[in-house]
Amino acid sequence: MENQKDYNAAEATVTETDTELTVTVYKNKSHRLWLTVLLKIVAYAVLVLGAVLLVFPFLWMLLSSFKTGNEASLQFTFFPKQWVFENYKELFTGTDFPIFRALGNTVLIEVSVIIIGTFVSAMAAFSFAKLKLRHKTFWLLFLMSGMMVPYAALMLPQYRAFDAMHMTDTLWPLILPGFFGNVSMIFFLIQYMRGIPNAYFEAARIDGANHFTCFILIMLPLIKTAIAAQVIFWFVGIWNDYFAPSLYLTSRNRMTLQVLLGQLNAGTSGKYLPMALAGAVLSSIPMLVIYISCQKFFIESLAISGVKG
Repeated sequence: MENQKDYNAAEATVTETDTELTVTVYKNKSHRLWLTVLLKIVAYAVLVLGAVLLVFPFLWMLLSSFKTGNEASLQFTFFPKQWVFENYKELFTGTDFPIFRALGNTVLIEVSVIIIGTFVSAMAAFSFAKLKLRHKTFWLLFLMSGMMVPYAALMLPQYRAFDAMHMTDTLWPLILPGFFGNVSMIFFLIQYMRGIPNAYFEAARIDGANHFTCFILIMLPLIKTAIAAQVIFWFVGIWNDYFAPSLYLTSRNRMTLQVLLGQLNAGTSGKYLPMALAGAVLSSIPMLVIYISCQKFFIESLAISGVKG
């Protein structure tokens, strides 16, 4: 009987211990669950706050484009007190600020530079990646060293060179440098091309193809994704460029879109500020379309940058 009592007492102790362990485990799981929920709430709150901070300037720009000049420049109100739609109408129909001419100048620079510059950059990358050239590592480093020089250091000598050739107040200073390619694009494409097997080109050479044929028929189709990603970045950079065009372009018929919008915002009266904001809204639409429709190229560009030969 004493053994039975001892056994029952021991069993009761074990049961109480198991119950305490179960309660402790449940409390720990409940604590971790609440901690996970709290962390998610904080993370989502930070993300929402960041999204609001990023979207707020664009929304303010959009709403301010429907304000009067005094309200946009002298008062800080989010929604217009009086909706003015004449800003967009005057932007398109006014003769003082030729918005369509500026848009045409920008598109002309974009098309000429990107088509020729991308082709030259791809050929240069193919030469460094696949051809046997003497001292090609040195020349590649020499080209990349130019990326370390800020544009402000080259501004004056470059301006004097174009001025001596009577090219100021024309689009040529903005077009000609792009014809010689983009160093960052060259380096990016070299890394991608090194991951492509040389067997493709060796087989083509056996069939009698020269280097240019190998580049056109084999290499270009294989690197179209990498080229597309770089073209998007280059397009955005040229579209948003203000500094270089503002140096060379003085007449309004030769200005690009960003320089003309800067002219609209000039002055202290703020008369043309809503019109400038309306132009900024319209000029940002192509960028939004590109980012939305070409998201896969941005994602693939991140993956491509990690390719190793």
